[in-house]
Amino acid sequence: MSALSAVGISKTFTTGAGPLHALTDVSLTVEPGELLVLRGPSGSGKTTLLSILGGLDSPDSGSVFYGETDITTLSEAGHVAARRTTLGYVFQNFGLIPVLSAAENVELPLRIQGVDAAARADRVAEVLELVGLGGQARQRPYELSGGQQQRVGIARALVGRPGILLADEPTGQLDSGTAGAMMELFSSLVASQGLAAVISTHDPELMKRADTVVEIHDGHVVEPSHRGRHSA
Repeated sequence: MSALSAVGISKTFTTGAGPLHALTDVSLTVEPGELLVLRGPSGSGKTTLLSILGGLDSPDSGSVFYGETDITTLSEAGHVAARRTTLGYVFQNFGLIPVLSAAENVELPLRIQGVDAAARADRVAEVLELVGLGGQARQRPYELSGGQQQRVGIARALVGRPGILLADEPTGQLDSGTAGAMMELFSSLVASQGLAAVISTHDPELMKRADTVVEIHDGHVVEPSHRGRHSA
């Protein structure tokens, strides 16, 4: 069974210039251990699709499934619960709280879930080591490089042991060398943690590391999508 699937997703926004069809009948599936990359020009619908896949926005029509659960039919409380237990989200702008240390930023989802202090400390230490920041736990965001801040964001997304990882242009604010290291990290985490990952990017190097590339233009999936690193 697919870890994540979208079926017939459509979304239209009302603007001063008239309706804007952000997505039209978009479908995709992602399996555990699969890295799917969304590519397309700015305004193509990638961010809207990620927001809908992550339960941050609702489609006008269509369904999003986490396993067998159609999250588009859930109440707001159900949406929140599904995101907390199933989903990790990585933002382009890092989204860290400046006054908190790296460890405290990573710990936040576990605090919200009511995990006890000892278990939180163990898990935070584990995921910081996983992303290569075991020695920076006490540093605040302003004391970290852009790449390190993004690693904190990834650790925070992973701390609740999600099965699904979404990332919106996660290398967009990084230099090419740091972006390359981040791409390697995403690829290795997807494989080692068995994640179903969807990442939007303009970076051709990340596309090379993808299992599947889905191209979106003007809200439509351009067929055929194709396989990346496992292709012959």
